[in-house]
Amino acid sequence: MEILVGLLIIAVGAFCQSSCYVPINRIKDWSWESYWIVQGVFAWLIFPFLGALLAVPEGHSLSDLFTTENSFDIIMTIIFGALWGVGGLTFGLSMRYLGVALGQSIALGTCAGLGTIMGPVLLNLFFPEMNALQSLTFAVILGVVVTLVGIAIIGVAGGMKSASLSDEEKKAAVKDFNFPKGLSIALLAGFMSGCFNVGLEFGKEINFGSLTSDMYRTLPATLLVTLGGFVTNAVYCFYQNQKNKTWGDYKKSAVWGNNLLFCALAGVLWYSQFFGLSLGKGFLTESPTLTTLAFCILMALNVVFSNVWGIILKEWKGCSRQTIAVLMLGIVVLIVSTFIPELLK
Repeated sequence: MEILVGLLIIAVGAFCQSSCYVPINRIKDWSWESYWIVQGVFAWLIFPFLGALLAVPEGHSLSDLFTTENSFDIIMTIIFGALWGVGGLTFGLSMRYLGVALGQSIALGTCAGLGTIMGPVLLNLFFPEMNALQSLTFAVILGVVVTLVGIAIIGVAGGMKSASLSDEEKKAAVKDFNFPKGLSIALLAGFMSGCFNVGLEFGKEINFGSLTSDMYRTLPATLLVTLGGFVTNAVYCFYQNQKNKTWGDYKKSAVWGNNLLFCALAGVLWYSQFFGLSLGKGFLTESPTLTTLAFCILMALNVVFSNVWGIILKEWKGCSRQTIAVLMLGIVVLIVSTFIPELLK
């Protein structure tokens, strides 16, 4: 029962993340770089900080964790967060050229596979005594493979969509639709975004041990990863503000109330995925396989829900029944991948 609850919590977080781009569409009169960094303040600083405070037991403070004893783990967690930040930047571009459904599917699929496998591999490289590779069991590898198969099927559906629609229909569904360009950007985004889970792996000991509830144990590491990502995004966005002369966006007082509200909503929805991941893993402690695969499961469910939103937002409008059938098959495979470790028991 606890495992089911844990998976359900992760699913809720995935649904929230897949919904975070909906409020962004309500932002007015701001360039991409302006609203991206403002929502980032909420998504990568404010809400992760509030989440990390839940991991602090009575009589302690969050700063107690940031000691010279943890310095290597802290630095590596932030560095991989900065690399993940590069993925976050290209992630937004992938949806510009492919749409929410297809862009998230390809990027998150790549992220799911590499993020799950790279963490134990790099940990084993730096700390061979931890024997981190033992977490990559047959069930974990199979779960990753099935997830990637599901992503590949959705990618095929995307290719069918690209081939079947006229230029006018493509523009109606996704304004800047460009499958070849979007595919290359989405793959890069997925590779770099996988660094998020690597950062979590390096930071998994940055907590108060048994004094911290299992449900909140990864939240301090989440804060450090998103901090690194915020720095990367801030540098790029401010560069774009300077290049495009869009500093004036921040002076448009008439839209600040509206834009701040929807940036905050987008931020909390985005952060919910990793808050849900931490809570969910707290219920999966009896299954080391599911604990290792939790990040991959989150990404798979993100893809499922992003495609649901894609259908709702009519990004697949005009596609043939065969294309929609292939899309549905990919979604079903992703859902099955979530339960594979339990089916192999």
